[in-house]
Amino acid sequence: MPQQQIIYASTPFGFDAATLASILVTARHRNARNDVTGALICRSDIYLQLLEGPTQNVEDIYNRICQDDRHMDIKLLVRAKTADRLFPSWAMWHDPESTWIGSREDVHQGMLEKASVREIREIFLRAFNG
Repeated sequence: MPQQQIIYASTPFGFDAATLASILVTARHRNARNDVTGALICRSDIYLQLLEGPTQNVEDIYNRICQDDRHMDIKLLVRAKTADRLFPSWAMWHDPESTWIGSREDVHQGMLEKASVREIREIFLRAFNG
């Protein structure tokens, strides 16, 4: 069955360990309840998140994120149907190292917006297999 995949980047507002912990707890709970899986790569200057699962569920979660004041400057990078999930066992995997995105300057200069869908997906796969 085809799955919806959304990947977006945003700038954190008020990023700290407590905010991140809250996001992960909420995401894991809601995602598990809604058959959504994914991954979050983050650091103080960027959230890069992949969501995958049933189309309406993924879209609903993404729309909630777009209304969440912990995210600024949200950029949709990928919205695609996919046959297989990249993170089928993870309600929300998290990369605590966040070294796979690129430098702060690269991100600020639009590195992610210029990347292909394959290159963006590979960021997650490199981090996961790291």
